[in-house]
Amino acid sequence: MHIKTLGWIGLALWSVGGSAAAAEPPALQPIASLDLARYVGTWYEVAKYPNRFQSDCVRNVQAQYVVLADGAVQVRNRCNTASGQPIEAVGSARQMGPADSPRLKVRFAPAWLSFLPSVWGDYWVVDLDPHYQLAVVSEPRREYLWVLSRTPHVDADVYRSVLGRLNEMGFEVPRLQLTPQD
Repeated sequence: MHIKTLGWIGLALWSVGGSAAAAEPPALQPIASLDLARYVGTWYEVAKYPNRFQSDCVRNVQAQYVVLADGAVQVRNRCNTASGQPIEAVGSARQMGPADSPRLKVRFAPAWLSFLPSVWGDYWVVDLDPHYQLAVVSEPRREYLWVLSRTPHVDADVYRSVLGRLNEMGFEVPRLQLTPQD
């Protein structure tokens, strides 16, 4: 079919009410509240949307969150490359809003750049089990997504349940890439 014909078909569909905007998922909402004291600790990456800043990480991805004496949250991400070499990135996180806010900002840029809004990324907890054993983190545009667990491996039924909830939230579930954990 000719490209010009496809354009006219698209215009006709749009004029009848089939606009792309109608198919967009609703605005992403984080969980109602987050108990940061229960959330800190070690999390293992179960799956993620592939992204450029983790392109060298092929296995054993984990994140450790620690509340420091001054109240700041240290973020320490670790992984192994294809050759088995460990990689580590240390950053900082802060809650946005009230003390139980599930909306955080995270930065891995040097501390002296922390005054720049552009070095802080959104980190929203969008799904969390009541026992703080399985979490899902994203950001408002749904460009990034991580499924995290307190253990390196997750029961298949539990994971399928998470995928179902992610689908209902408008995430592209097939984009998820499983993370090997030794």
